[in-house]
Amino acid sequence: MKKLLLLFLVLISSVTFAQDSQNTQTTEPDKRDITQNELSIGALNLVAFGALDLTYERIIDKNSSWAIEGFIKALDRDNENIDDAFYKDFSLTGKYKYFFGDRYARGFYVHGFGMLSSGEYDDNYVVGPDGYGYYEYENYTDFALGFGVGGKFVSTGGFFLDLGAGIGRNLLSENSPTIVGQFNVNLGFRF
Repeated sequence: MKKLLLLFLVLISSVTFAQDSQNTQTTEPDKRDITQNELSIGALNLVAFGALDLTYERIIDKNSSWAIEGFIKALDRDNENIDDAFYKDFSLTGKYKYFFGDRYARGFYVHGFGMLSSGEYDDNYVVGPDGYGYYEYENYTDFALGFGVGGKFVSTGGFFLDLGAGIGRNLLSENSPTIVGQFNVNLGFRF
């Protein structure tokens, strides 16, 4: 009986070992763990504010990446009831992201950014001769530096959701908003 049990255990372990070695040879790594390029669109900005926000991101290694974001506001501020969600009409932003953890360029991250932006800002409150006040809009172009945090969730096929927020400060113009904010809900594909 002992010999039969021993023979049975040896047979099962050899079949299990053969299946493990066979599985490791036929599986390929997931797309999310070997590709280095990503394209995404800012879904929140597009749906809620009518702004086109496109991002290209290049993965440097498993813990870091750089990205370029282009933002164009498509809504007419005077005809939409958005309450000046964005003072900027156009921006170009460069980012460097550092990911924490052992997973390949995904999960929790921190980032630093530089943003060149232009638009209209209601900096001056003017009281007219009739006693009523109004804001005067002035055009601006400025450069901001800032930082932020976020999280990237990538599927095995390469689709991802990137949630992030950042804050920065404009440095050059008196006619621009002092503080700039970024709130991203990006949907994209890693290829």
